[in-house]
Amino acid sequence: MKDIVRKLPLIVLAISLLGISINLFLAPHHIAAGGASGIGILVEQVTGVDRALTVLILNGFMLVLTFFFLGKQIFVNTIIGSILFPIALAITPEFMATEDRLLSVIIGSSIFAAGVATLYKIGASSGGTTIPPLILKKYVGLSTSIGLLATDAVIVLFSIYVFGFEEFLYAILSIAITSIVMTYIETGLKRRKAVMIMSDSHTEEIKNALLEKVSRGITVFSVSGGYTGREKDMLLIILSNHEYPTVINSINQVDKNAFVIAYNVSEVHGLGFTYHPLE
Repeated sequence: MKDIVRKLPLIVLAISLLGISINLFLAPHHIAAGGASGIGILVEQVTGVDRALTVLILNGFMLVLTFFFLGKQIFVNTIIGSILFPIALAITPEFMATEDRLLSVIIGSSIFAAGVATLYKIGASSGGTTIPPLILKKYVGLSTSIGLLATDAVIVLFSIYVFGFEEFLYAILSIAITSIVMTYIETGLKRRKAVMIMSDSHTEEIKNALLEKVSRGITVFSVSGGYTGREKDMLLIILSNHEYPTVINSINQVDKNAFVIAYNVSEVHGLGFTYHPLE
C-alpha cells in the first residue's frame, strides 16, 4: 500500500498526459491508434457512446481477466490506472488543439508515449488491451510485443471502415511515433558518443591532444590484432555530441590514418556527465 501511495502522483500525471493526448490531439482528428482509447474513439463514432464509458467498461472486463489469469500482484499494479484512465478521458476538455492533422498526430503521439513510458517505469499500467498479450504470453508463450502489435493492428484496421483510408495511415504514423519516443525515453535521455581510436604510431600524441582539447577522461586498452597478433593501445573517450567534431579534428591533425569507431551511447552517469546541484 505504501508503494502504491508513493507512486500515485506519477500515475496521476501519466494518466493525465494520456487524457490530454487523446481528447486534444488524436480523437478530434479521428485517429484511433490502437489500445482501449482507440476502441473508445471508434465506438463513439459508430454508436455515439462516450469514449470514456467504453474505456471504463473495457478496463473493468480486463481487470476481471487480470485477477483470474495473471494474479493479484499484476491486478494491484493495473487497477489504479484502469480506473483513472476513463476518468481522465471524462474530465479532460474535448477540443481540437490545432487544426493541422499532422502536427496533432506528432504532438499527441509524443505526449501519449511520455505517459505510457512513465507508467512502465514505475511498474503501472492503464489496463485495456495491454492485458490480453500478457495472458497469451503466460499460457501460450506468445511474445507480448507480437500480441500488442496484433491487437493494435486489428483496431487500426477497423479505422479504415469507420473513418477512411487517410485516418488509417495517420493511425499507423501515430503508432510509429509513439514507439520511437517511448524507446528514446526508456533507453535514456542523456545520450552521448563513445569514440574508440587506434593508431599505429601516434597513440600517445592523440591522447595528449585530446586531453588538451576536451575535458574528458580517456581509457587506454591493450588490444591485439586478430590477424597479425601485434599488440597496441586503443583509446576510449565518452563525449557530448557538440564535442565530437573537436575530437575528430584533433585526431586528424595528429594522424589522418588513425582508425576511429564512433557510436551512440544511450545514457551516461558520473565523471562530469551528471549534473549535481550545489549543496
